[in-house]
Amino acid sequence: MIGVFGGTFDPVHFGHLRAALEVKESLGLSQVRLIPSAQPPHRDQPGVSADSRLHMLELAVAGQPDFAVDNRELLRAGRSYMIDTLQSLRQDFPEQSLLLIIGMDAFAKLESWYRWQQLFDFAHVIVMTRPNYQPPSLTAFLAARHQQQLATLTIKKSGCLFFLPITALDISATAIRTIFAQQRNPKYLLPDAVIDYINQHNLYR
Repeated sequence: MIGVFGGTFDPVHFGHLRAALEVKESLGLSQVRLIPSAQPPHRDQPGVSADSRLHMLELAVAGQPDFAVDNRELLRAGRSYMIDTLQSLRQDFPEQSLLLIIGMDAFAKLESWYRWQQLFDFAHVIVMTRPNYQPPSLTAFLAARHQQQLATLTIKKSGCLFFLPITALDISATAIRTIFAQQRNPKYLLPDAVIDYINQHNLYR
């Protein structure tokens, strides 16, 4: 099973990395593919270049062999729609279960995503929640796909909705950008290699 973890990663931080690791271990994934978005359709454009965000992500996961940085959205023209990314991944991994990993904020807006219902044709959708979180009322479409047994995710390649509690770190990329802009110390919020890269290239000033 392969995890698909998208985002702007502007910049990548320990909240992203710890969440990806917990999902990987909880679900027994063989790999998590971290996919930086080129033109996110549901939020403002990233503040730094795609190349810089990609390089920071590569620095952050160096030495973590089961994390793979995937640049397919950066190579694709136009807006970065997840349905296109999952279709492309399905072509590359036809026999693997794909698990799209999203947070609660993204899940709350899922039904506004481009061709959102078709996401389930290509992947399971894993929603990261806080411990003891109770899922909200679901529409009929989502309720029909909601599973509570992890084993179901290994039987099918796609089509399920699963809520997974993790101990998410409350770290914000917006707050980190503000720290850099104010020339304060961001240590312990993101990897030292990423901090060094940001300082060397004078990003977020």
